[in-house]
Amino acid sequence: MKVDKEAFLGGQVDDDGTPSTEEATIYELDRFTTHGVIVGMTGSGKTGLGIDLIEETLLSGIPSLVIDPKGDMGNLLLTFPDLSPTDFRPWIDEGEAERDGITPDELAASTAQTWKEGLASWDIEPERLQRIVDNTDLTIYTPGSSAGVPLNVLGSLAAPELSWDTDAETMRDEIEGFVSSLLVLAGIEADAVSDPRHILLATLIERSWKEGSDLDLAKLVGQIPKPPIRKLGVFELNSFFPEDDRMKLAMTLNGLLASPSFSVWLEGEALDIGKMIAGGDKTKSAIVYLAHLSDTERQFLVTLLLSKMVTWIRQQSGTSQLQALIYMDEVFGFAPPTAEPPSKKPILTILKQARAHGVGMVLATQNPVDLDYKAMSNAGTWMIGRLQTERDKLRILEGLESASGTVKAKDVDPVITSLTGRQFLLHSTKSEPAVFTTRWAMSYLAGPLTRDEVAKLSGDVPAAVDETLAEAPSTVAETPTVTPETATPAAEPPANETPVTETTVTETPVTEIEPPTDGDTVPVAPPVADGIGVVYLDPAAPWVSKVGSAPDGGRYRAGLVATINLRFDERSADIDHPEIYEAVLTAPADPLTSETVIAVDHDERDFVAAPADGAKWELTDANLDSKTWWRETSSDLKDHLVRTHSLQVFQNEELDVVSRPGETRQDFETRCGEVAGHRADEELAELKEKYADDADRVKDQIASADRRVQELATDVESRRGQELLSGAVDLFGSLFGGRSKSAALRRAASKRSMTRRTAERQETALAKLTAKERDLVELEDELEREILEITSVWDEKATETGELEIGLERDDVDVSQLRLLWYPV
Repeated sequence: MKVDKEAFLGGQVDDDGTPSTEEATIYELDRFTTHGVIVGMTGSGKTGLGIDLIEETLLSGIPSLVIDPKGDMGNLLLTFPDLSPTDFRPWIDEGEAERDGITPDELAASTAQTWKEGLASWDIEPERLQRIVDNTDLTIYTPGSSAGVPLNVLGSLAAPELSWDTDAETMRDEIEGFVSSLLVLAGIEADAVSDPRHILLATLIERSWKEGSDLDLAKLVGQIPKPPIRKLGVFELNSFFPEDDRMKLAMTLNGLLASPSFSVWLEGEALDIGKMIAGGDKTKSAIVYLAHLSDTERQFLVTLLLSKMVTWIRQQSGTSQLQALIYMDEVFGFAPPTAEPPSKKPILTILKQARAHGVGMVLATQNPVDLDYKAMSNAGTWMIGRLQTERDKLRILEGLESASGTVKAKDVDPVITSLTGRQFLLHSTKSEPAVFTTRWAMSYLAGPLTRDEVAKLSGDVPAAVDETLAEAPSTVAETPTVTPETATPAAEPPANETPVTETTVTETPVTEIEPPTDGDTVPVAPPVADGIGVVYLDPAAPWVSKVGSAPDGGRYRAGLVATINLRFDERSADIDHPEIYEAVLTAPADPLTSETVIAVDHDERDFVAAPADGAKWELTDANLDSKTWWRETSSDLKDHLVRTHSLQVFQNEELDVVSRPGETRQDFETRCGEVAGHRADEELAELKEKYADDADRVKDQIASADRRVQELATDVESRRGQELLSGAVDLFGSLFGGRSKSAALRRAASKRSMTRRTAERQETALAKLTAKERDLVELEDELEREILEITSVWDEKATETGELEIGLERDDVDVSQLRLLWYPV
């Protein structure tokens, strides 16, 4: 089917700022071969625009690789051509329905109607949605997790089918990306040019590939202590990289391989860009979900993924038409202006080289100041939404001027300032800047997807298994009667499952618990209520000492590990701040206090699936086998957080300005100064209008008086000249001549009198001019006093900084996960 490579992005915005659905904003997709940047603060509609863009590429038959750090882009799979409430029902927020006082089914029906009306307002027919469903193949990949389609990102180092004679640079770039990623994941910062660790690993991979041999990570690590080479560069191997240091590197990487949580990185489909976005009868979009990963893991994955992408791009034929699109929903931290993380090199390489092969890259960010200027200057398309700070705007204006050379900051500055939600300034090197509002997304925008929701979308991937404990069998005991041989930890529920959710488990034969051997311990773990996850603290966890654990201890004490979603909401301050709070409850049988609820930043790498050999379990008064107890403990934890937790922000009541969460006092006061300056400018503009007419009137009077003085001065000089030339002749000629006439004498005397009167008028005009000039000085003095008064008032208001405490209500606390933690003491 022939399709037009054009993107329907929305509608133009009139000069008065009114959005229009009648004048469509259509953009040629081929322009994205010169790449693009989407910038906008939270709430600007940036993610919605990104989804619109991917929808349009799919309709045009253009495949895409979507890197999704926040979890929003999986909404592309929520396309419902029938727009039926039953389609929306699984994805609506039941908490929202409860807050609105309606049933979830009613909210689903309302949402379906809203989507139907929204699409209709843009003349988007259901047939267009059906085309996406019928003609596209969207896959959510979840590296490091089995929630979606897992990616085997490290299991194979197969030699590319390229020639070292012609493609050496391509393969070395891929090797550098792989090694940099691996070392980042291992917590090692290593320069690719000078660090022996990086150089050795890259050399071993290159040697194997040149021989036509494939590697895997285990083989690579095994070669490190005694590599099959004698030299690195011009030095003997042991001189450049001693054997003891090589063994340390091997042990570090082996520890990574041995970690139970690392095994999931070696499972699933191979990381093959060609298979992910090309081939088949349907247009593919590979959405790589990263929301569940740590910053280090994201850096590792993005570097590896884009390095593979560079290799794939260089294998494509040259073309000026867009053949594939790479979209990064948030580039923050991956290509900063001053640092050099491993991901930065492949990003800049793609921006410089991919256009020749018909591959475009679009980078989205809410932090333009944290994007390298080289990346910005390589973008041919800019879509600029509302910006958070003046600094962000200045960076964008600098980037625009650098990228195009024709845009003047003074021309677009006021346009950017006036943008509202879902409005963007569209600038291309091939067209004049224009403002548009984004169209209604065909996909349902359900917000960031959790891993459970990703699993639900992926269909055949089980959602109810915690990846790090997936192989641990479940045990249910209705009475405390298990033997050491049959006792095993219970399987953990999904990450967002509440602690009282029912799960299906397998019952095992039970026997009576053995009595304590030392009075307060038993040789097997006490039973736990059905559906409750059980984990054991890894002695290597960074927060072991915070909870009073002894890594070498043989006794295990019961604690709880919790993940809670908090929402600090203050409408009067326009704050709606979500936050994830993680904690360990060290004394679950006792009332919760700040001493027993300890905040820790935990993740699955901090837990192991089984205790140490010979472990003993301390007895606890907590009713671990009671679902009611777990439910009550979850409720108590809510109450505790409502009592003890709050969000402190800065507030300037005079300016009605509140700091953003995490904003420092200095940054807030600077922003208040900018707001006060803006308010002062508004008053000064009104003052200017107030004085403009008076000033213009006085200036006109001064000009008129000055002209009169000049005219009279000229007249006086002229009369005096004439008087000297002819006046004396008339007087003396008439008086002493042959004849004397009184009329002639009178005329001569009159001329002298007129000269004197003209001089007198000149003096009067000069006095009037002086008075008008004095009026102008007095007017300027008055204006100066009012200006100083206005600026002083606003300067004082800018310094009135106080603090605002935003507390929690029970509805603001969601205990998303509560598990039993056994930790050694």
